Amino acid sequence: MNRTPADRLAPRPDRPARRVERIIREGLPEAADADFTVEQITADGAIARRRIDARSLRPGGTVSGPVMMTLADAVMYAAVLARMEDGRMAVTSELSIRFLRRPPPADLIARAEIVRFGRRQAVIEVRIFVDGDPDPVALVVGTYALPQPG
Repeated sequence: MNRTPADRLAPRPDRPARRVERIIREGLPEAADADFTVEQITADGAIARRRIDARSLRPGGTVSGPVMMTLADAVMYAAVLARMEDGRMAVTSELSIRFLRRPPPADLIARAEIVRFGRRQAVIEVRIFVDGDPDPVALVVGTYALPQPG
């Protein structure tokens, strides 16, 4: 099947969450240490969970910022991988996080929404929630540089 440039950027319903998670873990060995799962691929992004344990906490009993940034980056990468056939070579080119409130030591859910998916870059917004709480604890905006067909 011949794929057009537009096809390369179209949503990929054949990429279920487990397959995207496997691609992440195979391509980034350190991902095995992060206790996250890609729970769902959506029409406009992805949803991931990060299990929180004592190693995830900073003094004061709150989830550390680097844990939340890693989760945000992972769910953005999942959204890109779900969208692009050759997304493995996509890289984070910018990530900005606003911590909205202190999360208690509970699982975090990250919801990534693709704001713009162009030929050279994808802009993605992520909201991070404590599992079961509708109010976000962090808001992230990131950009992924996308590989060019070779």
